[in-house]
Amino acid sequence: MSVDELSLGATIRVWRDRLPPEAVGLPVARGRRAPGLRREDLAELAGVSVDYVVRLEQGRSTSPSAQVAAALARALQLTLAERDHLFRLAGLQPPGGGLISDHVPPGMQRVLGHLGDSPAAVFAADWRLVWWNRSWAGLMGSPLEIPVEERSLLRSRFPVADGGPLLAAWPVVSTQPEVTDRAMVADLRRASTRYPDDPRLAEAIRRTLAGNERFAKLWHEGAVGGHAEDHKTIRHPAIGDITVDCDVLVDTDTDLKIVVYTALPGSEDETKLRLAGVVGAGV
Repeated sequence: MSVDELSLGATIRVWRDRLPPEAVGLPVARGRRAPGLRREDLAELAGVSVDYVVRLEQGRSTSPSAQVAAALARALQLTLAERDHLFRLAGLQPPGGGLISDHVPPGMQRVLGHLGDSPAAVFAADWRLVWWNRSWAGLMGSPLEIPVEERSLLRSRFPVADGGPLLAAWPVVSTQPEVTDRAMVADLRRASTRYPDDPRLAEAIRRTLAGNERFAKLWHEGAVGGHAEDHKTIRHPAIGDITVDCDVLVDTDTDLKIVVYTALPGSEDETKLRLAGVVGAGV
């Protein structure tokens, strides 16, 4: 095996070729020649351009950022050992212990693949969006236009004056906003003790404390807890109001949160929810 075969680009290509499209919820097109994911598939899943994937695989780009490396690892469904190897090939230090994880492990991705057409997303311990399916993008608006570091539900729930764009492209109204806000703040307070040395979490809390009076008030109440469920109305511009149940499932090892939206079976909201996925199929 040559040195070139051990390069970052060659390794990404090997991992891309081994991952079948159905493993990431993509349809298998008739006459498809690629044995695994196409470059276009990987680019879409990782939130980067196709040209950038081409340059990586051809060795013309060899130094992706840590955010891009993490996104590639999620898209390729790498194990933790493989993720660390990808970081080292890119000249990066693998994420260390005691820091928030953005890595969605293969087992969790398999579970997500079995959720069917239900809108689903994964958030890190600081409520940064790290994964979503097409139904989520159709329902909420595509997050691809938002920079990775600004895909924060915390920013959306508690905006600050100098904050970036909101995560949802259109209004999302909680039926119990007071309960929802308290639950998120309590969850972040718990995360602050689990990840006391994580600079991203510390900066998010500092910025929001300084820039949002409501967050500061709730934070100083000192509640600690989790965020398990909610009921929301999504004001979709093409379909109208859709009322959904929001359930949050937490992986206790990584503190990753799977957020799933569902509607009452047989209801008009369920029909609208499915329609939103169809409308957003090209997102």
